[in-house]
Amino acid sequence: MRMGTALIYDEEMTNYKLLWVDPACKIEVPERLTVSHETLVKSGLVDRCVSVPVREATDADILLAHSEEYLEAVKKTPYMTLEDLKEFTLQYGDVYFHPNIYHCAKLAAGAALQLVDSVMTGKVRNGMALVRPPGHHSMRSAANGFCVFNNVAIAARYAKQTYGVKRVLIVDWDIHHGQGVQYCFEDDPSVLYFSWHRYEHQKFWPQLRESDFDAVGKEKGVGFNVNVPWNKVGMQNSDYLSVFCHVLLPVAYEFCPDLVFVCAGFDSAIGDPEGEMCATPDVFAHLTHLLMNLAGGKLCAVLEGGYNLTSLAQSVCQTVHTLLGDPAPRPANLNGPCKSALESLHCVRSAHRQNWSCLKHAADLPTSDISTKRIKLGDEEDTVDKAEEEESAQEVFWPEPPGRVTPTVRTAVVLPDGVACPDGCKHFGSTEDLDPLVVDKLKENFLGDAEHSDALSTLSSLIALAEKMEKNEICSGLALVHDVSMAMKFVVQHVASAPRNRVLVVCVGDGKVMSNITEDGKTLVVQFSNKDSDEQKCKHYVPVCLKKGHSEVSGFVQAVLSLLLPLGYEYDPSLVLLVRMPDSGLSESVWLQLTGLLQGLAQGHTLVLMQEGEEACVGPTASSLLGDPAPSLGQLLAPLPEDVQSVESLRHRLKADWKLLQTTAEETGRGDEN
Repeated sequence: MRMGTALIYDEEMTNYKLLWVDPACKIEVPERLTVSHETLVKSGLVDRCVSVPVREATDADILLAHSEEYLEAVKKTPYMTLEDLKEFTLQYGDVYFHPNIYHCAKLAAGAALQLVDSVMTGKVRNGMALVRPPGHHSMRSAANGFCVFNNVAIAARYAKQTYGVKRVLIVDWDIHHGQGVQYCFEDDPSVLYFSWHRYEHQKFWPQLRESDFDAVGKEKGVGFNVNVPWNKVGMQNSDYLSVFCHVLLPVAYEFCPDLVFVCAGFDSAIGDPEGEMCATPDVFAHLTHLLMNLAGGKLCAVLEGGYNLTSLAQSVCQTVHTLLGDPAPRPANLNGPCKSALESLHCVRSAHRQNWSCLKHAADLPTSDISTKRIKLGDEEDTVDKAEEEESAQEVFWPEPPGRVTPTVRTAVVLPDGVACPDGCKHFGSTEDLDPLVVDKLKENFLGDAEHSDALSTLSSLIALAEKMEKNEICSGLALVHDVSMAMKFVVQHVASAPRNRVLVVCVGDGKVMSNITEDGKTLVVQFSNKDSDEQKCKHYVPVCLKKGHSEVSGFVQAVLSLLLPLGYEYDPSLVLLVRMPDSGLSESVWLQLTGLLQGLAQGHTLVLMQEGEEACVGPTASSLLGDPAPSLGQLLAPLPEDVQSVESLRHRLKADWKLLQTTAEETGRGDEN
């Protein structure tokens, strides 16, 4: 990442703790912060980040989200006796006070503001603030849920006031609903708040009716509050990614934020006693990556919850790795969303289809009873609940996340003579003689009997580059070739011939793609064009026909988010081959968004092929491969109805084979076990 990542931490925020017995609050301990920071130090991540000092939030800062009466009341807590503190605490819910908590709460809010300053002034591109106390439950005049001041709400209003930020996206992946953030912005169309949270039909804390899917905002803010209630425990990586692809990302791209906040609570990770979910820490690498091409990469993550010290520290590390630009690990165990997750997904999409053009095609709410609403009563429900609690209380084990090894070469390029190598890239040529069998195959199948020394040299370099990427010596590559179709077919045949390799080919343009390369399942081809394909459609060949080609940005972006990304994640390739056909018609900004999003797959091993004549696109594409965020697309208009219909018909055809394409429980989820 060619701009820095801020890390904000101060040990002073560990200097308060629970001073009396309270079972509800005993899990909120100083070690949450110290263990997370120590793990970042041991991982070498602290040294790679830009250290930004904390500051105390001022009264004026705090009053951006809180009442003067509440602030004045909290100001008195440093001088209270233990009995006074206990009495003061009783007026609020699931929170505790300590003589030093007011100071720490000012530091926590101030850390979020320092992060905003660092990002908005360009000192860094993104960053994370490790803070205590957390903030997203705190309301205008009330502490709540371990939270004293609402750090992210204060920071969002500060960004709008200080830097003129027009649109803010807040993504809350903590396992508890951040009702304080919702209340703060529910009538404000300039702030889009997204929260998923354990809900269990309003039985899980904070047990609010307004945490359900149909709380969509108020007055001018209708549509700008998106709640995804989890009504079962045990949600997995597939469930989280499914909601991102089918709700959050389409809405976020249509909204087009100028700044992104993450309420980064990691009690939604496996092993957490509060969340009881089964999503592994590495999924946060992917969730973070998927947000990093919004708002020109301006992303501020602020710690909220997380009470299993092991999964908390691992999840924090995965997030910071990704903010730094390290390739995400291969996604694991993506076996499709469960039935309960699909029910929630279905309800959210339906509730918001009048508010967002990207969701206008969403299915109606089912007329029959679904588990998203409480339908059981009395003893039977209590028996089921107790059985589920006993089962989920068993100790959970999970493997340590895979190491995040960044290759020594981030991006290598294969370019013809006369084309300058972009800054930050390595000019790549075949330094070793290629295997004679490979050369013979190349001549026999692609070059014929004539002498094609230039083509032979280019294709040889491509194969050598692909092999270096397979060995993780090079992360990504770009090649400008004379015949992009021939280069694509040769690379696919060579890479897919290795036993464990799988290639995702994303082809943009109307060139012919041989669908027979997909017969063995070693290759998945997704082709975007404005022509109906006459090639045989199958599970591993997906032709996406958009009537205006790629000049109609909304249709293309929605197809990428709701079709290509779910396919790519479920397929889990070892290499992404991104092919730009001649006269693709794709604007530079959309092309760079596509390039950026695809780098979350295959450990970042993305090889881009472009035709000679596309020299102007080489530099921007190389910048994307080097980790620069794509430019904003602006607020998206409604996609063409015929494009929506085309993508939806494709999704319906493919959803039986590709589970991450499912958006309703009627399409059958992972099973009823969750």
